[in-house]
Parts: sequence; structure tokens; C-alpha cells
Amino acid sequence: MLWDIFCKVIDNFGDIGVCWRLSADLASRGEQVRLWVDDASALCWMAPTGCPGVTVLPWAQSLEAAGLPPADVLVEAFGCEIAPEFIAACVDWVRATGRKPVWINLEYLSAESFVERAHGLPSPVLSGPGAGLTKHFFYPGFTARTGGLLREAGLARRQLEFDRATWLARLGIDPQGERLVSLFCYEPPALDNLLDQLAGGAQPTRLLVTAGRAAAATRAAIEHKKRLQPLWDVHSKLSISYLPALTQIDFDHLLWACDLNFVRGEDSLVRALWAGKPFIWQLYPQDDAAHHGKLQAFLDWLQAPAPLRQFHRVWNGASAAGLPPIDGAAWGPVAAAARTRLLAQDDLTHQLLQFVLKNR
Repeated sequence: MLWDIFCKVIDNFGDIGVCWRLSADLASRGEQVRLWVDDASALCWMAPTGCPGVTVLPWAQSLEAAGLPPADVLVEAFGCEIAPEFIAACVDWVRATGRKPVWINLEYLSAESFVERAHGLPSPVLSGPGAGLTKHFFYPGFTARTGGLLREAGLARRQLEFDRATWLARLGIDPQGERLVSLFCYEPPALDNLLDQLAGGAQPTRLLVTAGRAAAATRAAIEHKKRLQPLWDVHSKLSISYLPALTQIDFDHLLWACDLNFVRGEDSLVRALWAGKPFIWQLYPQDDAAHHGKLQAFLDWLQAPAPLRQFHRVWNGASAAGLPPIDGAAWGPVAAAARTRLLAQDDLTHQLLQFVLKNR
């Protein structure tokens, strides 16, 4: 089938990251995909080699201007609204052929209870150029009554074949027995606290900091510490490696290489779950603190023990207490058990294909 996937990049690349993974995974299963995006610049480093079967097109370009046929499936990612003139062109095609596209609103990932109730529900379009068509809500999720999570068919094999030492050496990193911790974050309130804990801990730690907001926040925090305490890290057990921008494949490698992963947003949470390593998740902060309820629902699903819950709450600004000690030995089995539960469920792309075939 031919798929049109629509993506508007807000500010943190998670939207384009999810849309690209979905597009590439559909293409790997024999589908043809047109990814319509308003800012494709991140793909230059996220997916520099592209993907056979996926064509990236500018959001502003209409079907008529491009001389392209309508698709079998329309996917609105994360509540972005397809331009009315695009829908009008699709409706003209419906009138001429009698073939309606399957129109899907791909929603945000959440463990909240409403997801199971809303997943798959139809929403008839009553006005505008799309009147008479029907959208369907498709919710990614963590349980069998949701749309599942993105997982490529060869992911487990790729992880099994991963050569940690060789990959780290490519980045100029030669571990000498220290704990490796990845940091992909926004500007967490407890970042200062984390740096103090790692620097003052008994176990040597190398922090692998991703490019962008995480690197800027880390540098600013350390500069502030050194202004207040010039000898802050004189006996430090913490060393820091600032990483270049990573492709999606290399981001997976980063998570596989580390003993503990700090991730943010939706796409990297899913990749941390597949990595099966201990992780801490920072949700996208919302002004009304709605992300705190979302965090609670996820921790309940994760069956997180009290210290891991508290660490997440502090990291996400839901508690003003100090960070509890990192306990990878206790948190590792929690992550491994979550991965096992998820592997028993059908992945999102498989479920999406089945849903489309059922509703054509």
C-alpha cells in the first residue's frame, strides 16, 4: 500500500524521530511511504542514508502541485492536522474512484487508562473538505489492548551482534572498568544533584552526554558549580564525554553500550525499553504538570520499586527532595522484566498494518 505520513516538528525531534522510524519500518515490510514534514533538517544526522521505499516531501507541497496520486492510508502524527487542500484532493479521488483512504490519527504514547478505551475508536468527519470520511484513533501503548510500540523485525538480532568495545572506540572512548551512563535530557531540575552524586560516589562513572540540550545543560551546570566551588571536582569519580549528534542506529548503540540510560520524550523511552538496561525517563514538561500523572501511570505499569519511583519523581520535578542513590542492581531486573512483557506483544507497525487491512 501507499502511505502518507504527516509530521510537524515542534522543537525536540521526537516527532520526526517517531515518524521516521515508522516510515522506515513500514518500508522494510514492503510498503511505500511518503513522509510529509515541515522541517526535515534533523534527518540529515538522524537518518543520513535515507531508506529505500521512503520519500520525504515538504509539508507545504500539495498533491496536485506534486502531480502525485492519493495514498491508501493517511497518518496524522501527534495531532497535526493535514492541510484542507490536501484532504480536498483526496476527496476528489474518492469521488472519481470510490476508494476511501484509511485515515489514522497516531496519538502520543501513554500508560494512562484512557488509552485502552480510546484505541481504535472511529471519529466521523462532519465538516470541512473531509466531511463523510472517518478518522480512527490509534494509540501506542504498553498493553495488549493498545497499539503497541515500534520494534523493527531485526532489532533483537542487531542487539545480540552489537560489538560494544568497537563502537565505543569509534567515539574515542576506552572504558577502564568505570560505569557508563548515557544522558539524553531536557533541563531536569535535579541535574546538579545527579552530577554531585556521580562525582562523589564510590564507583567511577563516565557520563556520555548527547549533543544539543543535554550537553548545553550539563556544561552550564558544571560551569556554575565551578564558579561557586573551584575545587568541586578535585577528587571526582566522574568523567564526561560529549558526544556528536547520533544517527538513530547509533543512539540504539549508545543505550546498549551503557549500564544506565537517562532518556527523554517518547522515542528514546521506547528504545530504552528495548535495550533492557536500567533507565530513567524524563517526560516532556507541561505547564499544567499533566506529565506528572502520565509519569505515575507509567511507573505503575513498570512495577517500579519505591526508590526508582522517587528518582523519577525528583528527576521530573514532581518532588523537591534529593535524588535517592542510583541502584542499577535493583533497577536492572525491572527493566528486563518490562522488556520481556513487551516482547510478548505485537509491535506497533504490525498492528497498524492489520488495522488498516481491516478498515479498508
